[in-house]
Amino acid sequence: MKLVHTLEDLRAALQPYDSPAFVPTMGNLHAGHLDLVRTAKPLGDVTVASIFVNRLQFAPHEDFDTYPRTLQADCDKLATEGCDLVFAPSEKDLYPEPQGFKVQPPSELADILEGHFRPGFFVGVSTVVMKLFQCVFSQAKGPRYAVFGKKDYQQQMVIRRMVQQFALPVTVIGAETQRAPDGLALSSRNGYLNETEREEAVQLSLALRALARDALAAADGLPAHREGLETRAMHALAARGWQPDYLTVRRRVDLQPPTAQDAVTAQSLVVLGAARLGTTRLIDNFEV
Repeated sequence: MKLVHTLEDLRAALQPYDSPAFVPTMGNLHAGHLDLVRTAKPLGDVTVASIFVNRLQFAPHEDFDTYPRTLQADCDKLATEGCDLVFAPSEKDLYPEPQGFKVQPPSELADILEGHFRPGFFVGVSTVVMKLFQCVFSQAKGPRYAVFGKKDYQQQMVIRRMVQQFALPVTVIGAETQRAPDGLALSSRNGYLNETEREEAVQLSLALRALARDALAAADGLPAHREGLETRAMHALAARGWQPDYLTVRRRVDLQPPTAQDAVTAQSLVVLGAARLGTTRLIDNFEV
């Protein structure tokens, strides 16, 4: 496996290949990231992972400065999974000048849910992904693949829409969320949890599963009862000491609330949640 830091070295390393399969990450890798690499590996003739903590997607009060940087350990894990090339640029490498040009996703998708509680987050995500796509795929002659995890459900949808609307020659692949044996979605931020919080953390996924069951039980009455079901789910989680931002039932197609005109089926919905446990903010989702 080869590690490169500059755009020039990345393009030189990719020159012999036609069809990259790309996994963008912020490092501090866990088993969920490695599953993305395993998903990517059969898709192209070279498997590329990036490791870059993207300042543009962090608000001033968030954990950019303390986000774990574990490059050597990450590279060891990627090498074990057969990753061919790691692109780990510095901020100066990726942003040699202030990034004045940015990708602005549509507000109806990017300013709800995560975007509501983290203003500007999806501008930062879209901008860095667009730039990484240009870095990794600019020389490709064959199919180009990018693999993202479904745990970041809204993020994956934003990226898919960006690829579609800019007519980018990239196929976005969604990989299923990897979970611990108790059901907790794997996340780099799980490492912030103390032992007691870690035992409690699975309650977010349990609350979402319960909300999904209630949504299906409501059937055609869901649009009228949705807000009440969501409020009850949030209150139950708050009673355990959490600080919920949202637990919600949405349409898979656009993350908008289901309406009375929608045919509510098990294949049409997704439940999503974000809540803070102690100082750690966790997210999760389930397609219903």
